[in-house]
Amino acid sequence: MQFLLAFVVAGPLIGAVAALLPAPPGLKGRSPDQAVLRHGVTVTGVILLATLVLAAGFDHDHPSKMQATTDISWIPALDVRIHLGIDGISLPLLVLTALLTFLCALYSYFKLPEGPSPKAFVALVLLLESGTLATFAVLDLLLFFLAFEMVLIPMYFLIARWGGAGRQAAAWKFILYTLLGSVVMLLGLLLIGLKSGTFDMVALATDNGRGLTSSVQVTAVLAIGIGLAVKTPMWPLHSWLPDAHTAAPTVGSVLLAGVLLKMGTYGFVRILLPVAPDGMHTFAPYLAAFAVAGIVYGSLACLALARPGAKGDLKRLIAYSSVGHMGFVLLGIASMTPTGVNGALFANIAHGLITGLLFFLVGAVKDRYGTADLDTLAGATGAALYGRAPRLGGLLAFAAVASLGLPGLAGFWGEMLALFGAFDPAEGLSRPAFLTFMSIAAFGTLLTAAYLLIVVRRVCMGATGDEPRAIADVRSYEFAAWTPLAALTVLAGLWPAVLLGLTDPAVQKLLAGGKS
Repeated sequence: MQFLLAFVVAGPLIGAVAALLPAPPGLKGRSPDQAVLRHGVTVTGVILLATLVLAAGFDHDHPSKMQATTDISWIPALDVRIHLGIDGISLPLLVLTALLTFLCALYSYFKLPEGPSPKAFVALVLLLESGTLATFAVLDLLLFFLAFEMVLIPMYFLIARWGGAGRQAAAWKFILYTLLGSVVMLLGLLLIGLKSGTFDMVALATDNGRGLTSSVQVTAVLAIGIGLAVKTPMWPLHSWLPDAHTAAPTVGSVLLAGVLLKMGTYGFVRILLPVAPDGMHTFAPYLAAFAVAGIVYGSLACLALARPGAKGDLKRLIAYSSVGHMGFVLLGIASMTPTGVNGALFANIAHGLITGLLFFLVGAVKDRYGTADLDTLAGATGAALYGRAPRLGGLLAFAAVASLGLPGLAGFWGEMLALFGAFDPAEGLSRPAFLTFMSIAAFGTLLTAAYLLIVVRRVCMGATGDEPRAIADVRSYEFAAWTPLAALTVLAGLWPAVLLGLTDPAVQKLLAGGKS
């Protein structure tokens, strides 16, 4: 298990280096480009398999215990250690990351975005996977920061070199926002490490802030929280996200929404809640206020983009919907209760599955019509996907109703538990304030339903005409890439105990100061 987790983290990095080397003579296939794309599918597939074996070997009777741990001294002078481990909080995120990266590699094998060398594309995707997996597996604050930063460069180049219109400006905006947030976050991490005498996240969580004064905790939460909030993204630090999603290639959008946004909220749960509880207690009402502002703002922005005549881009609309959905995650965390935090973690996974599927589908629509502009797609009578490409239209409608939180699908449970957490927040937090936040967030769910149903009506419905425009329905490779996400969305909605059974004991332990 120790070797397996180390392999899961380091394997994609080795694969990224190998992708840049010439292909062995017997593995070139029809062309070097095909060989390197097949290499990407193979490496991500092996990592996914290793992650599933890791999940199967995980002790599900003790999900609050750190398992498959590796602890090796790396920089003795700073007491920095290569410390890896997984528990019920990080395991689902590890599996989600490996799954989405594999599906993106599989999709790219058949539909590579236009751009320079496929070698560089595959190497960047694998480097991105390694950094993300490391973020969810490391248990040292400085290693966490390094892994957190490791994903920025590959995502920048994926947007800047393989993106669409406006890609250069969007890539610069992405890198500047996230780097500035990371500088502030590093100061907060160093403050915690130097004041407590250790960078070990397990030891810090067990100490539960007892070795840090309230002023240090407040300062640390403010500094680290800003960096995490940019990556989440929390309103009003979200403005890089719509541009990045609109310009990014399809697989870039899937990985950005499905994986990278989760790194910010994971940091709140893994670091700030257990390490600086007093600081989090001070900022929890403000975090909740920003969260519900993001829910309403994201929904209103989507409604504005969805209305006829607004020339709204469908990818941009889904990006703004992410601002709203991540608001529910932040609201659950701000409640500082097991119910709310479990809801936040569930919503994280659900958002990765559903929004990943939505970006795949919107990318497919854009490929077929040559645009993602809603007015152009809808035209006079509607894009009429139900009549022209019924399977594609059906999948888009399915993903939309899953995103609006229909009971029985994955999007429902996380948002409901986050609202329950706000209904009865942790002791010492103002209940009237959180009831207000809960009410505003509940109103946000109505707005979410409104804009998603408008999108379905305009894109999927309408008359096909006497001579309907011929467009391809779901192709076999698209079916292979999208089916796992749709199936898991249904499974998580019908059987939420699979995920909550993993996260709840680990969350209880974190909030109890490291005691099971």
